[in-house]
Amino acid sequence: MKSILKFILILAAVIFAQNSQAQQKPNVLFIIVDDWGYHDLSRNGSVMYNTPNVDALAENGFTFDNAYSSYPRCVPSRYGIMTGTYPLKEFHGHPGSIPEGKNFAKQFANAGYYSFYVGKWHLGEKEDSPVGMGFNASFAAGKAGGTHSRFYPFNEEKENRNKGNKAPIEDVEDYAKPGDYLSDVLTKRTIEYIKDNKNKPFMGVLAYYAVHTPIEAKEKDIKRNEEQMKHVDFGDGPTYVKEGNGDTRVKQNYPPYAGLVENVDENIGKLIQTLKDEGLYENTLIVLTSDHGGLSTRGPNNRLIPTSNAPLRAGKGWIYEGGIKVPLIFKVPHGEPGEDKETVILGMDVFPTIVDLVLDKIIEGIDGVSMKTAILNKRPGPERTVFWNSYKARPNSTGDDKTSAIRIGDYKLLQFVETGKVELYNVGKDISEKNDLSNDMPQRTASMLAKLENFKKDRQVKMKPNHKGGRNNIEYEKPKK
Repeated sequence: MKSILKFILILAAVIFAQNSQAQQKPNVLFIIVDDWGYHDLSRNGSVMYNTPNVDALAENGFTFDNAYSSYPRCVPSRYGIMTGTYPLKEFHGHPGSIPEGKNFAKQFANAGYYSFYVGKWHLGEKEDSPVGMGFNASFAAGKAGGTHSRFYPFNEEKENRNKGNKAPIEDVEDYAKPGDYLSDVLTKRTIEYIKDNKNKPFMGVLAYYAVHTPIEAKEKDIKRNEEQMKHVDFGDGPTYVKEGNGDTRVKQNYPPYAGLVENVDENIGKLIQTLKDEGLYENTLIVLTSDHGGLSTRGPNNRLIPTSNAPLRAGKGWIYEGGIKVPLIFKVPHGEPGEDKETVILGMDVFPTIVDLVLDKIIEGIDGVSMKTAILNKRPGPERTVFWNSYKARPNSTGDDKTSAIRIGDYKLLQFVETGKVELYNVGKDISEKNDLSNDMPQRTASMLAKLENFKKDRQVKMKPNHKGGRNNIEYEKPKK
């Protein structure tokens, strides 16, 4: 009897030690907000949108002031985030076929983590779903880029269009109930995943469908912001100014959008409080960013553009600062707060940085680089040249044209590929990109343009002729052996 008791005590001690050791591994909660511009935060200058929870996370975390998306639209940007590569193919790719050594989800699986993905995926289904890529579970994902309604039932019209096929946003209507609001539902499900896996290390991604269209907020949030707007001085100037093929909004004076932003902030507060209540906050890496800039620019279709990125120029769809500059916050376990105003970091760098911070591992053979040193040592990350390429222009919708860009230091050059026009800006001094330096600095302009052209040549980037409907695809030749 004594020997059995002794065996039980030893076994219990081993199990306790294993659980204790497992929880020494940091957890990960990576939050991606859709269409969330840099100036959609009160800490970044918004006088209309109140984001106290995100502001507090930034104050207690490490922020990158020169953070950018890898692309100014949803699908390619998310592909860049999930693969650590330049999204030059401008489509969803094949996440499920990524080699294990370059697959972020599988890095955590191999390290004993439970992984889950909640919310907007937009990168395919079945073998190219989150589970196909290597996450243990997913909820409300799928290939859909948005929801028909933010209020239950979320999929109704899209389901009718699909003629009985799987709902564009998976699982959510079986889980939710009448009266539910989509961002609240995603937060609730994420909290359940956290609580169910609090005794083991977890890596979770929560990708909100907000603040993308449809711009629908709760009535109480709209009324609160309508009242607040009465006391905000937006100046005497116009709400819209000319930009490209259309115009851009220069005032954040649309209450429903403010309500949408503030609901996301409220939900982020719930997540942080849950981590604190469960004793997980100090041991969890929290990362918060957006897929690209806010929807502030339109073409001749006169669509609703609900926010402004001012003083940044333009918005979603453009490679001007308003289309690509995003918030980026890392709250590192037991780390000191800090701010980096120099390092240029792209969406493709985020997951390599997470893997390095948590697993102490460098992923080889990708474009993204780890910014671990910048975060932990409070010194600028590596200096490098970065590129953008956007050939899937939507002149009627967001007013943009096919554009490529290169940034070296504070200088950014834009090449409008159909007209051949080139613009050069010092975005360190001219964040609004008003002063084109291309004629004043011809040598720098020529040098940067040559490097941009060489990059596209090396990556085999070519434009195909327009297909029916006006969309443009990119042709990729296989490198010659």
